[in-house]
Amino acid sequence: MSNGPGAGIPAVSTAILAMSRHLEVRDVLKTIVASARELLDAEYAALGVPDDHGGFAQFVVDGVSAEQWKAIGPLPRQHGILAAMLHNATPERLADVREDPRFGGWPAAHPDMSDFLGLPVADGDEILGALFLANKRCPKRTGGCGFTEEDERLLGILAQHAAIALTNARLYERSRELTIAGERARLAHELHDAVSQKLFSLRLTAQAATALVDRDPARAKDELHQVAALAAEAADELRAAVVELRPAALDEDGLVATLRSQAQVLDRAHSARVTFTAQGVRALPSAQEEAMLRVAQEALHNALRHSGAERVEVSLTRSGQGALLRIADDGQGFDTRAVRRAGRHLGLVSMRDRAGGVGGKLTVESEPGTGTTVEMEVPGG
Repeated sequence: MSNGPGAGIPAVSTAILAMSRHLEVRDVLKTIVASARELLDAEYAALGVPDDHGGFAQFVVDGVSAEQWKAIGPLPRQHGILAAMLHNATPERLADVREDPRFGGWPAAHPDMSDFLGLPVADGDEILGALFLANKRCPKRTGGCGFTEEDERLLGILAQHAAIALTNARLYERSRELTIAGERARLAHELHDAVSQKLFSLRLTAQAATALVDRDPARAKDELHQVAALAAEAADELRAAVVELRPAALDEDGLVATLRSQAQVLDRAHSARVTFTAQGVRALPSAQEEAMLRVAQEALHNALRHSGAERVEVSLTRSGQGALLRIADDGQGFDTRAVRRAGRHLGLVSMRDRAGGVGGKLTVESEPGTGTTVEMEVPGG
């Protein structure tokens, strides 16, 4: 491939146009990585987005087959050259990455790599990830790197657009969180006002009934009827608020279709394979369906963000009059005893509260290196 001044324009154009098509951020990153490999005529390309636990929340590769990727094993940790780019914002152009003193080796199934070009993906001073290439397909002088300054400049353009994609994704997520938080605050305010007024009226009416019960039983009876009416109104206010907070898709599509849809979206958005199966499930009381959906969302978040899983299997099956939800991953797992000692962790307390709140039970099975299984069973109605 020619590496003249205009050689990379089509590849850069492909990557930038992908961003205008409103693709999922992972699809944009995949396009950028594939375009970088084509543009610089490299054998391998990758982009890593770090998480807060010393690993990577996303790791996109091009030039490695699915079979090779599976054989390589878990995602890399933040160490060596990757750590240098993530922590120092320093471009790295090396003749042989294996000779660098920071090189810490790689799994046996990992492709062999020599010359290396890596750049941080940054938004101002904040490093969002690292974009890197290996094995330039060109003749190389002994001990020399095939990647050039021009390659570094062109890769820098793609790194900037990767930063835009990641920043936009974070802004969208933040906007969504603020919208949800704002809506919940509005509902909480309205609920507080409405129910507080009803409860205040209830208290006054009950006090009046107490005062009248001896000297005017007939009026006391009327006041007690008013207490019952006010209590019913307060219950209606609460019910209306709960319905408004309930996920729309759950009301429109039901639990099975909603879980299937969410699994499909997550399967497209993450490198892990996310599957969903359902068998013999009947309609459940709305509170139980919502609790199951919330638990599934929390467990899926944990599996996809923290466990490094390659597969996450979600299933919903009939259990007596109720249902059994199961989320199983093949990730790194954790010590459940240590989690119990540590208290709140991975949303387990929240999930248990949701299950218990609808008469169900939650069990979590996990050990380091063996993956995690979360099960929630509800009784039905």
